Amino acid sequence: MTPPTVHVRAMITWTAIFPLVTLGFYAIKPFAADWSPVLRAFVLSIVVVPLAVYIVVPRLMRAYGTVARRNR
Repeated sequence: MTPPTVHVRAMITWTAIFPLVTLGFYAIKPFAADWSPVLRAFVLSIVVVPLAVYIVVPRLMRAYGTVARRNR
């Protein structure tokens, strides 16, 4: 099977990142309201990037592969 195109990979990555960032933003909001935006982004990225890279994106890629194989 051929690997997904760069556009598909970008869409899968965005599909993983956006919900994680949104949920993370609301999760840290109560105790990080007075933090600088840079500090909030830094703390959020410490959680979001590993989750996306090691858990969410690989699972989405696997799901995409399953769907793509079925539709062949």
